[in-house]
Amino acid sequence: MKEKDLDRWVERYRKAWESNDPKDIAALWTEDAVWYRRPDEDPVTGRDAIVAVWLEIADAPGETTFEYEVLGFGDGVAFVRGWTTYLTNPPGEFSNLWVIRLDKDRAYEFTEWWMEKPR
Repeated sequence: MKEKDLDRWVERYRKAWESNDPKDIAALWTEDAVWYRRPDEDPVTGRDAIVAVWLEIADAPGETTFEYEVLGFGDGVAFVRGWTTYLTNPPGEFSNLWVIRLDKDRAYEFTEWWMEKPR
């Protein structure tokens, strides 16, 4: 995996985040992927289940902005720091840390930590 491959995956993730299109979401994951929405919860397991849960909690298109930086990657694992701003009323800002395990261009494990910035 190269940083440009990781950037493409994050760009596709962001596209899925904005579109909420099941095909865009499914294209991110291997069939048996696991998604830890919080590291202390049981994961969502399997591509179909990930798509279903994603759509249950989906943000509306245009509701957020997102910036990120790659903290490190190698041997199929990447660490990404992100900043999400919700443009809703009331607005909110979140810091994110993602640990992504990739098999080619699809994630087979994704763990996210997110923390709301105090107002």
